[in-house]
Amino acid sequence: MKQWSREIEINTPIEHVWSYLDGSLEQMQKIMPQVVENKPVNITKEVVGSIYRQKYKEGKRIEEYDVHTLEYSNHPNDKKLKIGFTLANIFEITALYELHRVNDQKTMLRYTATNKALKWFVKLFMLFSTEKVVVKFLEKVKNVAESEYVSNRP
Repeated sequence: MKQWSREIEINTPIEHVWSYLDGSLEQMQKIMPQVVENKPVNITKEVVGSIYRQKYKEGKRIEEYDVHTLEYSNHPNDKKLKIGFTLANIFEITALYELHRVNDQKTMLRYTATNKALKWFVKLFMLFSTEKVVVKFLEKVKNVAESEYVSNRP
C-alpha cells in the first residue's frame, strides 16, 4: 500500500473550503471535474457509514463505484472527511481531507491518499507512483477556493 500526505494553506475561510467537500455535486466538480455523478445510496444520520454511488469519467470511459464515508466531523475550527472506495476491482483507495481554521481568512488543508493494489501485477506499477497527483489536487483546491472567494466577496 502507498500513502501520500501533503498540506496547503488556503486564503479563504474554512467553511468556504469545506463547501467543495461536503456540498453539492456542482461544488465537488469544481475541484474534481471528472466526477460526473454522486448519488446517495444509503445516508446515515451520523454521516459515517453513508454510501454514494459515484461515476468518474476517465477519457471516454466512465467508472462507477460506491464511495463509503469512513470518518466525518464538522466543527467550527476543524473538519474531517475520510472516504473509501474500490476502483475497477484493482485498487482500494482512501482519501482523507482534514481542514483546520488558521484564522477567519485562512484554512490549512491536509490531504492524505492511500492506494492499495488488489492485483499482483498492479503492485509493480505502484513502485513508480509519486505524490504528484496529491500536490496537483491541493493546488487545484487552493486556486479554485481563492479565486471563487475573491470573486464572491461583497
